[in-house]
Amino acid sequence: MDGEALEKVYQENLEERMIACLSETRDISLEKAMDIYYHSRLADKIHRGVEGIQYLDHKVLVQILCETEQELFDQI
Repeated sequence: MDGEALEKVYQENLEERMIACLSETRDISLEKAMDIYYHSRLADKIHRGVEGIQYLDHKVLVQILCETEQELFDQI
């Protein structure tokens, strides 16, 4: 497996952990957590690898998401 493939697997695992953590911490369904995550600016930054943000702990990233993109939670 090359570096690019490993990075993709890492990112997919990170997204899964973040969605599960978001669902648990906000007491929402996995489907709603997934919708919030994939509509966030943070998801785009993680996907693009902006400033190595994808290497932060998934719990820290969920906290950042909750604090910086509160508007995504207003529809809940």
